[in-house]
Amino acid sequence: MSDDEAGGGVTMTTTGDDGTTGGNIAVVGHADLTPDTLLLVESALRTRLARRPAPAVAMVRTGAGTPLASGRAARASGCPLAVVLPTRIGVPALPPRRDRMAAGELLTLADEVRLLTYDPVDRDSCIGADERLVASSGLLLAVWDGSPSNGRDATAHLVTYARARGVPVEIVWPAGAAREAPSALRAEG
Repeated sequence: MSDDEAGGGVTMTTTGDDGTTGGNIAVVGHADLTPDTLLLVESALRTRLARRPAPAVAMVRTGAGTPLASGRAARASGCPLAVVLPTRIGVPALPPRRDRMAAGELLTLADEVRLLTYDPVDRDSCIGADERLVASSGLLLAVWDGSPSNGRDATAHLVTYARARGVPVEIVWPAGAAREAPSALRAEG
């Protein structure tokens, strides 16, 4: 994806050898998964991505948690990975401190890096970036427990957004998965 400074549409699909167009796979999910859940999610995503249509590429917006587990799963399954990096005025933007180590690892796992204009510290801007990722995909894998959106999390919104646009959605929520308690998140700052 090129930097979208002009606000134009971006197409993120691939064409197979037979001329058919296969949609890429966007992966989104809760940011507050427990460490054990991240391992469960990585395993479930690895299995799912191994069954992908041949030309499909897994796409994640850079960050810790679900994006990093998705990137590791893509690499382990042999699925090509596209990592979406934030830019400001055409220059890659520094991710929030909590995401920097994950961003570095995702860049080493990536087969492709795509630039997208958004502010990585602004929640609404990140949701907009995820919406663009979802709208340009052929499938959404949502790491989601079925809970409604709230002030911290927009996964339910992204599932609704995908369905409203006709993008197929598969929910990934392995048995035993759990989210961090809200008080634990506040303590981390």
